[in-house]
Amino acid sequence: MLDRVRQFVAENELFSPATDYVLVAVSGGMDSVVLADVLHRLEIKFAIAHCHFGLRGEEADADEEFVRKLAKKYEVPYFAEFFQTKEFAAQEGISTQMAARTLRYTWFERIRQTQQLDCIATAHHQRDAAETMLLNLTHGTGLAGLHGIKAKNGFIVRPLLGVGKEDLFEYLVENRLTWREDASNDSTLYQRNRLRHDVLPVLRDINPNLDQTLHITAERVGGAEEIVRRYVEDTTAQARRDEAEVTYLNIPTLQRTAATTLVLHELLRPFGFSYVVVKDIVAAFGAESGRRFESPTHLLVKDRDQLVIKPKTLTKFGTYQLQAGQTELKAEGLNLRAELSEATGLEIPRSKSVAALDADRLQFPLTVRRWQEGDWFMPIGMKGKKKISDFLIDQKVPLNLKDDVRVLVTADQKIAWIIGFRPDDRFKITEETQRVLTVRRM
Repeated sequence: MLDRVRQFVAENELFSPATDYVLVAVSGGMDSVVLADVLHRLEIKFAIAHCHFGLRGEEADADEEFVRKLAKKYEVPYFAEFFQTKEFAAQEGISTQMAARTLRYTWFERIRQTQQLDCIATAHHQRDAAETMLLNLTHGTGLAGLHGIKAKNGFIVRPLLGVGKEDLFEYLVENRLTWREDASNDSTLYQRNRLRHDVLPVLRDINPNLDQTLHITAERVGGAEEIVRRYVEDTTAQARRDEAEVTYLNIPTLQRTAATTLVLHELLRPFGFSYVVVKDIVAAFGAESGRRFESPTHLLVKDRDQLVIKPKTLTKFGTYQLQAGQTELKAEGLNLRAELSEATGLEIPRSKSVAALDADRLQFPLTVRRWQEGDWFMPIGMKGKKKISDFLIDQKVPLNLKDDVRVLVTADQKIAWIIGFRPDDRFKITEETQRVLTVRRM
């Protein structure tokens, strides 16, 4: 096992065993316990991070205590975080699983940066990769979904991805390691567990080496994806032209490519166009000019022998950015002044033209833009979400003035302030606030 992991780390250039400092995500389950022990035996410098999602009561408390003792056993730094997962899921309108994933990886990255660590290691193995591939295939996917889990994705590394589940269990038995069982892994309420317990056993009856087979398939698909990527790059160089915020794609060049729909889908992926819409675009190559297609973020128009793509925002409003440390912003007659100060002793302004925001909750750069249909925020002083369209009706804003309403948006697309009206409750000043960003409409 140790030699296999050492070789996998080297072949995939996950990190430098001799010099790098690794943050290891440890839940207390079998997989992460093996990962921590393997890194310890390989004499790799590491720290342990454990997430308590507040979902399983005393069982989760016992998991945290177990992992804390594990860190003490290996004499490594230990980090733990207790999340309000259900509250976050409800606030963001996402599933509990997605909320847990978002909270987990955001926190891991914050630790990596603040502690100056080199990478984040998770305990994903061959069976996890196989499940991911089949889930992606079930939901519909391209090449990216068929290579399953990557061994390295940014600062995230998976040293056990070349190891099978049975090998992990044998390692536990041989080294007399203890671990914690998560009862939720047996619940068929989750899609992955239904696949794990109901579908994969049938497939393993057909192919006992299914995990290894899918691992090899993932490697081959990854190679094919690289070939496609290079082909798309060559096509992009020939077919694409950018001017300001508008992109032009030459139709005759696209028509000469192999698998035109696939290539165009890859070209249009950054603009948010689905594969089904791309098929319609290709079918319209020979149609009259003026055919329009939309993604959530962009508008594409077929014009003579080219496709013209521009952000939806470009046709409705301008967008302007306020960088961290920037004190003034002028945007289409709207002048804003920003000031960063300590919260202690600060008197909060009582004016609709001023927003006092918790600076440490804001992700920069901030963007000033006109509001869009579908925009929502959490008005300070009110409970829950509210669509801006409904809020403006409540505020009795005249119809001909609604288009002039602008919003201040964080880098993670949260509306912090409807300028001139009301800030968002998520960025309000509290007793825990340390720094305040005061944004004033001049």
